[in-house]
Amino acid sequence: MLLLSACLSLQSEEQQAEAAEKALLARHDELMAQMGNLYTLRQQVQQLPDTARVARLQGALLGAEAGMMFWMHHYRKPADTVAVTRRMAYYAAQQQRIDSVGRLFRSSQDSARLAQPAASSTSPTR
Repeated sequence: MLLLSACLSLQSEEQQAEAAEKALLARHDELMAQMGNLYTLRQQVQQLPDTARVARLQGALLGAEAGMMFWMHHYRKPADTVAVTRRMAYYAAQQQRIDSVGRLFRSSQDSARLAQPAASSTSPTR
């Protein structure tokens, strides 16, 4: 951790802003790669008996998808002319938001997988 801090301190503020943006977009890309899983799980959950629990699972999966769509529609890359400190603050706030979306993805997928019948849970899903 100390080494990472030392490396970051050697970077210029502009390089730090670029690194923050790259990390943010990498997290977005990582989550986008899971969108198909959300859809597949939603289709599987729809095959389960109609219960309040199934409705909650469907809502959670849809909520995770909606969270990603909301983030994407509201993300605006700051212009290069914006002060580096303001860009860094923006990227930090956006990182918190995309991490929140990631938590929605993880929890909704985990819950949906747990709800699957035992026969399908023995097949590889990851």
